[in-house]
Amino acid sequence: MFQGIENKVVVITGASSGLGEATARHLAERGATVVLGARRRDRIDALAGELMSKGHRAKAVQTDVTDRKQVQNLVDTAVQEFGRIDVMLNNAGLMPLAPLERLKIDEWDRMIDVNIKGVLYGIAAALPHMKAQRSGHIINVSSVYGHVVDPAPRSIAPPSSRSARCLKDCARKSNPITSGPLSSRPAQSAPNSSITSARRTSRPGQRSSSARSRLARIRLPARSPSR
Repeated sequence: MFQGIENKVVVITGASSGLGEATARHLAERGATVVLGARRRDRIDALAGELMSKGHRAKAVQTDVTDRKQVQNLVDTAVQEFGRIDVMLNNAGLMPLAPLERLKIDEWDRMIDVNIKGVLYGIAAALPHMKAQRSGHIINVSSVYGHVVDPAPRSIAPPSSRSARCLKDCARKSNPITSGPLSSRPAQSAPNSSITSARRTSRPGQRSSSARSRLARIRLPARSPSR
């Protein structure tokens, strides 16, 4: 899966802890350039500093994914600093759990803003750059509730998590599908982009956590020159 990741530019939201932080370390050690986005500036600054002290390329950009302009700035900064964006990892997420009858509406609003709109903002920011360079990967991370329906309703965590998969499925309806690992070919010789969904397990209240993932690839072929 990580063959050919060297020198690729990867933007990661929710990079200050858990799955986002672990992914940043893992990819940086394999030669990727990582651009870290998260609300906690001190955490991502420390992580970027640590990675750079080891000779890796990293950049920290304070980002709240509920703010579209901040997500756009995160992606634009990656392109301005490193010339391109090869992977957009929409990892930021949260999952407070409570029975629906408790009517924790503020929590519902926050989950919608982070788990759904945050993913959409990431796609909206990255996709134009990927179309221009004719390559790239967008990976949406959801909790296990996006894949398994809990018989006992626990707020809107399941539907908000499932939204990442729904976005993938919407793309699948209008684009050819291939299965397999992420492309290991150099971006310049692989004029395509993909939208991928990944599953993670997380504990209540956490924005991210380590997890096993299940990947499904959608390839968006480049338009022919005649169009």
